[in-house]
Amino acid sequence: QVQLVESGGGLVQPGGSLRLSCLASRIIFSFYTMGWYRQAPGKQRELVAVVTSDGDTNSADAVKGRFTISRDNAKNTVYLQMNNLKPEDTAVYYCNAMFRMYSYWGQGTQVTVSS
Repeated sequence: QVQLVESGGGLVQPGGSLRLSCLASRIIFSFYTMGWYRQAPGKQRELVAVVTSDGDTNSADAVKGRFTISRDNAKNTVYLQMNNLKPEDTAVYYCNAMFRMYSYWGQGTQVTVSS
């Protein structure tokens, strides 16, 4: 079945950086819009950033200028480079793959920003 496997989360101090990766399998990766979402305790899941099959990107206002989404179709992988992390970025980060009526989620990776 389709698998999205996130990695790269962890504990980082405010102002630090992390790079998340999401490896997709059993999909035609280049067809899919890939996205990163996050969910903090007690809050709804929210969009962080997306990259379309054409390479167009969009991101939430809260992360603009700090986070960058990118994809490598040859490696079936989408990345989220996160710089200047803040405590409010603490959440479980999920990878999503979407194409027409198909939508798949990864299991999530924890990002904790704390001193």
